[in-house]
Amino acid sequence: MAVLKYTAWLMALLLLMAMESCQTTDTTVPDVAGEKASEQAKPQPTAWLSEMIRGLKEDSVANPPAKVYRYTYNEQEVYYLTGRCCDIPSKVYDVDGNLLCEPDGGITGKGDGRCPDFLDTRTNETLIWEDKREAN
Repeated sequence: MAVLKYTAWLMALLLLMAMESCQTTDTTVPDVAGEKASEQAKPQPTAWLSEMIRGLKEDSVANPPAKVYRYTYNEQEVYYLTGRCCDIPSKVYDVDGNLLCEPDGGITGKGDGRCPDFLDTRTNETLIWEDKREAN
């Protein structure tokens, strides 16, 4: 059942990312309080991130609840989506929404191996969004 939920979530995320290319770019992204932040207050936000957060809000509450952080990693700005329960990996995206790696989770708990140093070397943590809904 968990694999089916993960597959459905991943398919929805890919669909949203594909749809993003057909839409105009949103120049704001929700801040921690869920309000829109001005373009001057935060670095250039992107539509894909807003769409991903919108999709997370529409999905059932993860355990633990989902969070999105912004970090500096390998001298670039990245976005980190925390992993869901159990073996489902967390994800690191570049500013354009391209998946860079899955630093943890999966069957081994060590992610996909493409950024094994991410958790140790990331800097400049900023919480962008967290799901504050209660799990049923």
